Amino acid sequence: MKDIEIAKKYLEEENLAIAVVKDGNLIFKSHDKGIKPMYTLATQMVEMTKGSSIADKVIGRGAAMLCDSLYVKEVYGKLISDNAIEVLKKSGIIFSYGNICDYIKNRDGTDICPIEKIALQSENSEVLLSKIKGFFKAASR
Repeated sequence: MKDIEIAKKYLEEENLAIAVVKDGNLIFKSHDKGIKPMYTLATQMVEMTKGSSIADKVIGRGAAMLCDSLYVKEVYGKLISDNAIEVLKKSGIIFSYGNICDYIKNRDGTDICPIEKIALQSENSEVLLSKIKGFFKAASR
Protein backbone atom coordinates (compact mmCIF):
# COMPACT_ATOMS: atom_id res chain seq x y z
CA MET A 1 0.00 0.00 0.00
CA LYS A 2 1.28 3.49 -0.93
CA ASP A 3 2.12 5.98 1.82
CA ILE A 4 -0.71 8.32 0.77
CA GLU A 5 -3.23 5.48 1.02
CA ILE A 6 -1.96 4.62 4.53
CA ALA A 7 -2.19 8.30 5.54
CA LYS A 8 -5.75 8.54 4.19
CA LYS A 9 -6.69 5.38 6.10
CA TYR A 10 -5.39 6.86 9.38
CA LEU A 11 -7.16 10.16 8.65
CA GLU A 12 -10.50 8.39 8.27
CA GLU A 13 -10.24 5.58 10.81
CA GLU A 14 -8.94 7.77 13.65
CA ASN A 15 -10.92 10.86 12.59
CA LEU A 16 -7.69 12.87 12.48
CA ALA A 17 -7.09 16.37 11.16
CA ILE A 18 -3.77 15.27 9.65
CA ALA A 19 -1.73 12.07 9.16
CA VAL A 20 1.84 11.97 7.86
CA VAL A 21 3.28 8.69 6.56
CA LYS A 22 6.80 7.95 5.35
CA ASP A 23 8.13 4.58 4.21
CA GLY A 24 4.93 2.88 5.37
CA ASN A 25 5.12 4.31 8.91
CA LEU A 26 2.92 6.91 10.58
CA ILE A 27 5.37 9.63 11.69
CA PHE A 28 2.91 12.32 12.82
CA LYS A 29 -0.79 12.67 13.51
CA SER A 30 -3.00 15.30 15.09
CA HIS A 31 -6.61 16.11 15.90
CA ASP A 32 -5.80 19.84 16.13
CA LYS A 33 -7.79 22.02 13.75
CA GLY A 34 -6.47 24.67 11.43
CA ILE A 35 -2.87 25.26 10.40
CA LYS A 36 -1.36 24.36 13.80
CA PRO A 37 -0.33 20.75 12.94
CA MET A 38 1.23 21.81 9.64
CA TYR A 39 3.01 24.69 11.42
CA THR A 40 4.40 22.19 13.95
CA LEU A 41 5.72 20.04 11.10
CA ALA A 42 7.29 23.05 9.35
CA THR A 43 8.98 24.37 12.49
CA GLN A 44 10.00 21.15 14.24
CA MET A 45 10.02 18.18 11.86
CA VAL A 46 11.35 19.30 8.46
CA GLU A 47 14.04 16.61 8.24
CA MET A 48 11.57 13.83 9.07
CA THR A 49 8.98 14.90 6.50
CA LYS A 50 11.16 14.84 3.38
CA GLY A 51 9.59 12.38 0.96
CA SER A 52 6.54 11.80 3.15
CA SER A 53 2.86 11.76 2.23
CA ILE A 54 0.29 13.89 4.03
CA ALA A 55 -3.45 13.38 4.32
CA ASP A 56 -5.25 16.40 5.79
CA LYS A 57 -8.88 17.37 6.27
CA VAL A 58 -8.30 20.81 4.74
CA ILE A 59 -5.55 21.97 2.39
CA GLY A 60 -5.57 25.68 1.68
CA ARG A 61 -2.86 27.80 0.12
CA GLY A 62 -0.98 28.11 3.43
CA ALA A 63 -0.90 24.37 4.03
CA ALA A 64 0.18 23.77 0.42
CA MET A 65 3.04 26.28 0.77
CA LEU A 66 4.18 24.53 3.94
CA CYS A 67 4.00 21.13 2.20
CA ASP A 68 6.40 22.51 -0.38
CA SER A 69 8.83 23.67 2.32
CA LEU A 70 8.55 20.22 3.96
CA TYR A 71 9.59 18.48 0.71
CA VAL A 72 6.47 16.32 0.82
CA LYS A 73 6.04 13.98 -2.14
CA GLU A 74 2.25 13.58 -2.07
CA VAL A 75 -0.75 15.31 -0.50
CA TYR A 76 -4.41 14.38 -0.07
CA GLY A 77 -6.93 16.97 1.05
CA LYS A 78 -10.42 15.93 2.03
CA LEU A 79 -11.18 19.54 1.06
CA ILE A 80 -8.75 21.54 -1.07
CA SER A 81 -8.81 25.09 -2.42
CA ASP A 82 -8.02 26.25 -5.94
CA ASN A 83 -5.18 28.31 -4.44
CA ALA A 84 -3.69 25.19 -2.86
CA ILE A 85 -3.85 23.28 -6.14
CA GLU A 86 -1.98 26.12 -7.87
CA VAL A 87 0.84 25.92 -5.28
CA LEU A 88 1.02 22.11 -5.37
CA LYS A 89 1.20 22.08 -9.18
CA LYS A 90 4.01 24.67 -9.19
CA SER A 91 5.83 22.66 -6.53
CA GLY A 92 5.53 19.39 -8.42
CA ILE A 93 3.77 17.71 -5.48
CA ILE A 94 1.38 14.92 -6.42
CA PHE A 95 -2.06 15.66 -5.00
CA SER A 96 -5.55 14.26 -4.77
CA TYR A 97 -8.69 15.43 -3.01
CA GLY A 98 -12.22 14.64 -1.97
CA ASN A 99 -13.81 18.05 -2.60
CA ILE A 100 -12.60 21.29 -4.13
CA CYS A 101 -13.55 24.90 -3.35
CA ASP A 102 -12.59 28.39 -4.52
CA TYR A 103 -11.04 29.20 -1.13
CA ILE A 104 -11.02 27.94 2.45
CA LYS A 105 -13.53 29.72 4.70
CA ASN A 106 -13.00 30.83 8.28
CA ARG A 107 -14.45 28.70 11.10
CA ASP A 108 -17.83 30.44 11.15
CA GLY A 109 -18.06 30.41 7.34
CA THR A 110 -18.44 34.19 6.97
CA ASP A 111 -15.16 35.07 5.23
CA ILE A 112 -11.96 33.67 3.77
CA CYS A 113 -9.80 31.76 6.28
CA PRO A 114 -7.27 34.09 7.95
CA ILE A 115 -4.39 31.74 7.07
CA GLU A 116 -5.52 31.64 3.44
CA LYS A 117 -5.45 35.47 3.47
CA ILE A 118 -1.97 35.50 5.03
CA ALA A 119 -0.74 32.96 2.46
CA LEU A 120 -2.05 35.05 -0.44
CA GLN A 121 0.13 37.91 0.85
CA SER A 122 3.24 35.75 1.44
CA GLU A 123 5.77 35.33 -1.34
CA ASN A 124 7.41 32.25 0.21
CA SER A 125 7.10 29.78 3.08
CA GLU A 126 9.62 31.59 5.31
CA VAL A 127 7.52 34.76 5.21
CA LEU A 128 4.39 32.67 5.71
CA LEU A 129 5.82 30.91 8.78
CA SER A 130 6.75 34.25 10.31
CA LYS A 131 3.24 35.61 9.69
CA ILE A 132 1.61 32.46 11.12
CA LYS A 133 3.76 32.80 14.25
CA GLY A 134 2.48 36.36 14.61
CA PHE A 135 -1.09 35.19 14.04
CA PHE A 136 -0.76 32.59 16.84
CA LYS A 137 0.73 35.21 19.20
CA ALA A 138 -2.11 37.65 18.48
CA ALA A 139 -4.74 34.91 18.91
CA SER A 140 -3.35 33.88 22.30
CA ARG A 141 -3.67 37.39 23.76
